[in-house]
Amino acid sequence: MDTVKSHPVFSSPDFSVTPAELRQLLGRPDTPLVVDLRRLPRFQESPRLLPTARYCQPDKLTEFAAQHQPQAAVVYCVYGHEVSQHSAAWLRAQGWDARYVQGGMEGGEPGVDPAELLADLRSQDLPALTKRPDLGVTGEAASRWVTRERPKIDRIACPWLIKRFVDAHAEFFYVPAPQVFEQAKALQAVAYDIPGAPITHDGALCSFDAVLKAFDLKLPALDLLATIVRGADTDCLDLAPQSAGLLATSLGYSRLFGADDAGMLAAMIPVYDALYAWCCDRVAATDEQHNWKPQ
Repeated sequence: MDTVKSHPVFSSPDFSVTPAELRQLLGRPDTPLVVDLRRLPRFQESPRLLPTARYCQPDKLTEFAAQHQPQAAVVYCVYGHEVSQHSAAWLRAQGWDARYVQGGMEGGEPGVDPAELLADLRSQDLPALTKRPDLGVTGEAASRWVTRERPKIDRIACPWLIKRFVDAHAEFFYVPAPQVFEQAKALQAVAYDIPGAPITHDGALCSFDAVLKAFDLKLPALDLLATIVRGADTDCLDLAPQSAGLLATSLGYSRLFGADDAGMLAAMIPVYDALYAWCCDRVAATDEQHNWKPQ
């Protein structure tokens, strides 16, 4: 069986991914499928997941693979040993471009992995998020979210953040404001960006900030993006020079799409992808400068 084309960020010849490389894979439209292969007791006792991870018991990997097309994937277990390495090898034999996370969820196993490797893996600060069963996010099923219709900024930025860093399979619904909580109950969804919802504004912070806090997501580029979103969403355009541009772009798309909220969301997702890519470059001090000035 032919394998799928190798993901452009994958580089290690031993089919592994370091925590630092995993960070580079996040927040992209082509982020690989992330699969949590910890055995059930370890998975259930752990309060953390890797971003966008779907859970699969190791002995059910054949069934899991049959439900998906071969694709780029990153798998992980507790320590990055036999379970994830063997699973990645098996997936590759089935045509997947599969890699395993070096060190697994725990950053290696003391007493088994060399001390130098442990120190290196843990210094890279593996990105992870907090499970939130109350918000429908455990890695076992797609979460559902509902908010007010006619989204502009926060109600688009939050779905982007959730799909790119929390749950790639999340579903989003837009309804008239008076129906949000009723529909949340009917759809078994989480209400957001409306007073009284579990995810909403808190003082000067907006719902995007609330999502970051709820899942304990800590990435410098997301912090920068949060400032830009907050400035645009709360009319504090002096927070970041980019806030005014985001506000103008959001209002322009809203005019183009009118009452087509799903269309508005689909159109704006690439805008946030591009803005996050710029944020990554800016915090790494590798952002491209545009200095041309006419004579």
